Amino acid sequence: MTAHIQEASIQDLEKGWIEEAIRLATNSVANGGGPFGALVAKGNEIVALGNNQVTSTLDPTAHAEVSAMRAACKELDTFSLQGCVLVTSCEPCPMCLSSALWARVDRIVFAADRDDAAVAGFDDRKFYDLFEKTPASMWPMSVEQLLLPNRTAPFEAWLAKTDRIDY
Repeated sequence: MTAHIQEASIQDLEKGWIEEAIRLATNSVANGGGPFGALVAKGNEIVALGNNQVTSTLDPTAHAEVSAMRAACKELDTFSLQGCVLVTSCEPCPMCLSSALWARVDRIVFAADRDDAAVAGFDDRKFYDLFEKTPASMWPMSVEQLLLPNRTAPFEAWLAKTDRIDY
């Protein structure tokens, strides 16, 4: 019985977090940002909030999820969000999903999905399709490797550094 009560309270907590992410996204629109909101929670507490700031800061990486994760890392004084949940008003785009993987969040919970976003003009499906189905030779930009003899020098310096902080 206790496990069932705990599960119900966790679901209620996460529903409240999703509602907060949706509120952040809606407020973002009213304040000149994009229609996306996110938060990072640890345990039962919200650690940080974020909203889309791409157009207001002229930063194409200032998505709500990235903004929330940046704020959470500062608040927690760490680059690892292990033990945290990323809660977002919409399914993370490939960049935000990759950022969450690098941040090592435990879970992602989202409300709207990529198809909902596409209806509003935010069609991340083309990026998913590009990564999943399109050979790199057919991408809209060229991605090329230039082989230089010293190309691994930064990695060699990293491996030789005895006081490095692994991530």
